[in-house]
Amino acid sequence: MRQRLFWKILLGFWFTFIAIIEGLWIYFVVFDVQPKHVERFLADQAAPAQIALAARIVEQQGPAAFREALAGLQPPGRDRLSLWPPGAVRAAGEFEVVGTATAPDGTRYEIVYEPRAVPARKPGPFDIPPFMVVLAIIGGLGFSAALAWYLTRPIGRLRDGFAILARGDLGYRLAGRMGRRRDEIADLARDFDAMAERLQHLVEARDRLLNDVSHELRSPLARLQISIGLARQNPGRFDLVLDRIEDEAGRIDAMVGELLSLARAENGLADKDSYFDLNSLVRAVVADARFEAEPAGAVIHCPPDDGAEDVLVAGDAGLMRRAIENILRNALRHTPKGSAISVTLEARPGWVEVVVADEGRGVAESELEHLFRPFARGAHGAPDGYGLGLAIAQRAVLSHGGRISGANRPQGGLEVRISLPVVEAPI
Repeated sequence: MRQRLFWKILLGFWFTFIAIIEGLWIYFVVFDVQPKHVERFLADQAAPAQIALAARIVEQQGPAAFREALAGLQPPGRDRLSLWPPGAVRAAGEFEVVGTATAPDGTRYEIVYEPRAVPARKPGPFDIPPFMVVLAIIGGLGFSAALAWYLTRPIGRLRDGFAILARGDLGYRLAGRMGRRRDEIADLARDFDAMAERLQHLVEARDRLLNDVSHELRSPLARLQISIGLARQNPGRFDLVLDRIEDEAGRIDAMVGELLSLARAENGLADKDSYFDLNSLVRAVVADARFEAEPAGAVIHCPPDDGAEDVLVAGDAGLMRRAIENILRNALRHTPKGSAISVTLEARPGWVEVVVADEGRGVAESELEHLFRPFARGAHGAPDGYGLGLAIAQRAVLSHGGRISGANRPQGGLEVRISLPVVEAPI
């Protein structure tokens, strides 16, 4: 991996650290900020001894001897001590220390020790002390390298994760490799895992669907081949074989139509700005289904309209109609003669539920979790079905932002519940 980002972060923060050190130094130089700890140290430690020595000279030999001794000192020590006669006016210094001494002639003098900074050349803006240069180079480099490594290491893992995912390993996950990070990069790793899990689910569903489709097509195709073989062996039964071939071709055509409907439902809505009244749609589907229910001796119960308010749902009315039709037809296939099917609409805050309940045998508990899988047929499934109706219904409901579930009723039969978000009437 070419660590371009690492070097950008490293050099960027390193130069910034050096610039901060230089900026502080220029501030001290421009505004002449001088530390006071040297003067305070001299006032506290050196002043008492210097004053005591000067007082002894004045008391024993007089002020002239003091001035002679002072002249023999080297600056800046010579500039710190001064002798003041009685009544002299002077300006008090910030850190000065004052002592007294009485000369042999009885005159009382003040001995003043004023710690002054050692005179030196005013530093320039680039005369940085060596320790600050070392701090900027070593300390700044270490800090910048650690920060760059901390930021780029998880990015490198993300890049490796994408490469592994591109090679087809959809089981690779990143969140566990981020350690104890709780920042945006860790959130990105969790988003990567969610994406990888979704891709894995979609690919597995695709593979499962292709396997199921190939399995379902194999039987009618095999029967077609057998029919063609029989027609060649026995031309006298040609018309009967043609009828058989026509039936099998019709089954394949119907299955392909169901698969196209499934694909359309999985691709989502074509126009999410369209709205339809779910109340009217359900009642229209029930009215059509009652014609199919009469030959089977079943009754479909649906509460009367009675001027009920519109229930607006955003999406594709045709797709949702197909979903509810499939659920009703599934109920009709599994409802005994003379039994009833109930269809109700239940309002919830922000949601509406369509509940279809039959009085059939229900579904085995072990089969409930696979109820909406393509080509899923239970132990009591209809022999003429393809197992795609409920799968299409589920994809249609999910594409509308809803939920669908199935459960066995305590009194017997299956209950399928659809929940859809409702919208306000557009202005």
